[in-house]
Amino acid sequence: MADSLRERAGAGERLVGVLLRMPAEELVEMAAVAGFDFVLVDCEHGAGDVLALRQHVAFAAVHGVPVVVRVGSGDPGMVLRVLDQGAEGILVPHVDDAAQAAEVVASAHYPPLGQRGFATYSRAGRFGTLDPGTHRENQLRRTLVLGMVESPAGVAAVDEILRTPGMDGVMVGPADLAAASGPDDPSPQESTARVNAAVAAGGKLRMDIVGNAPAASAAFADGANLVVYNLAHALMAHLAELRLAKPR
Repeated sequence: MADSLRERAGAGERLVGVLLRMPAEELVEMAAVAGFDFVLVDCEHGAGDVLALRQHVAFAAVHGVPVVVRVGSGDPGMVLRVLDQGAEGILVPHVDDAAQAAEVVASAHYPPLGQRGFATYSRAGRFGTLDPGTHRENQLRRTLVLGMVESPAGVAAVDEILRTPGMDGVMVGPADLAAASGPDDPSPQESTARVNAAVAAGGKLRMDIVGNAPAASAAFADGANLVVYNLAHALMAHLAELRLAKPR
């Protein structure tokens, strides 16, 4: 079995992906053909239907591309279903403190690390063909668990969040962080720098979201382990550029 996204990132490989909102089966395949390392499917701001998600995960698997899912919340039932369908990881928004981080980990991992319901008959267990012990070990080793820091409270608690056993790393949500920051809070830029410094000091993984290739290069140069393009942003910018060819 090939190394998982979690294992590759943990070994120091720099990985690039795309953020897609469903339905986007063909875009999943196009991203795979283009050579991206992973796909991040957005079930927070996109349609969160698990049946449609299963199709996206299966299409990506045909090309050997792992899928991470941004779930709408840390709901344990949703996290369980996402991982049972074969997603290699989850990204949970609005993690504001260590208690919430612990809940995220509990929902993503089997006992004793977490409280995820155990099943081997899902896609993740190859429909019951995996030995239960092998399945448990695979999921512990391969499941990537990331939280999103999107508020001044999350920034203030980032060290405790990152020390949570089973929390692999974080991604700053720049839009929500800017919206949640008031005049008495550090600027979003200062808060982002604070989070990134904590990630580096803690030896955890950092995911950045960007809109174009120069921003991706800058993120990697600044220490990001995983960089994901907001494909809607990138496509709209490209479409606006293409429209400029229209004669005035």
